[in-house]
Amino acid sequence: MVDYGYELVKVCGEKDLHIWEYILEEESKESFLSKDEVFEKMRDSLKVMQAAAEHGMETEVKSVSGIIGGDAFKLSRYSDEGSTLTGRVMTKAMARALSCSEVNASMGRIVAAPTAGSCGIIPATLITAGEALGKSEDDLIKALFTSAGVGEIIAKSATLAGAEGGCQAECGSAAAMASAAVVEMMGGSPDQALNAAAIVFKNILGLVCDPVAGLVEVPCAKRNMAGTVSALTTADMVMAGVMSKIPFDETVSAMHNVGNSLPNELRETALGGLAATETGLKLKKMVLSSAEASDGK
Repeated sequence: MVDYGYELVKVCGEKDLHIWEYILEEESKESFLSKDEVFEKMRDSLKVMQAAAEHGMETEVKSVSGIIGGDAFKLSRYSDEGSTLTGRVMTKAMARALSCSEVNASMGRIVAAPTAGSCGIIPATLITAGEALGKSEDDLIKALFTSAGVGEIIAKSATLAGAEGGCQAECGSAAAMASAAVVEMMGGSPDQALNAAAIVFKNILGLVCDPVAGLVEVPCAKRNMAGTVSALTTADMVMAGVMSKIPFDETVSAMHNVGNSLPNELRETALGGLAATETGLKLKKMVLSSAEASDGK
């Protein structure tokens, strides 16, 4: 097995590059586009992310199924009141993560980052960190390239799919990608960035994929919120000098092995976990009944 993370840190060190610079360079070569063209294409993705992250905070967005909706709006209002325990930065980040999930569940436009089910983590983390750190739009785009580089390694070494590796492979990967990007945004090295990604994986290892009624809504939306919190707090931890005892490549390998060990019921089949609880089954029945009624019209 190739230790892609180790190789990435090595080449960045040899060329004196940030992760985002190396990924931009490589994408330019592979796509036969100039660096400027690739950069502007990523700006388009950022614009979609920003819109999805803000929409649910300003409007009570409801999912098509009716199971989730309006939570981003509630959390945003709560944050604006200023009486939060964790502070405005964290509550805004949480609201943005929920917003993206609600936009996704309402059939709105999102960026799968790296999947639709984990679409809120990277936008919420990077937008909020950038806001708190006074970063420019270009800085956020650079952070997206860092996220993409880490995601590519995970995809090559393991999986990004909940159906294969559980939610650790979806929300876990998104949070790892986001935390690494924030570390670089804060001036951290490529090695520190991958240490952040490793710590995130260690803290989310074994998370199952158990969508109620088979929909990317419950518990997915709140797991996006939790992944965002993990990404931000881990970035601070690493910038304080805390490093992972287990290297990034080994944590990715462990995630893959754990995912392969999960039973079928806990890999996006909606046959186990929260999907199989009494309330989960009631919600499934409600969704199916609503769908049948719509088909009968």
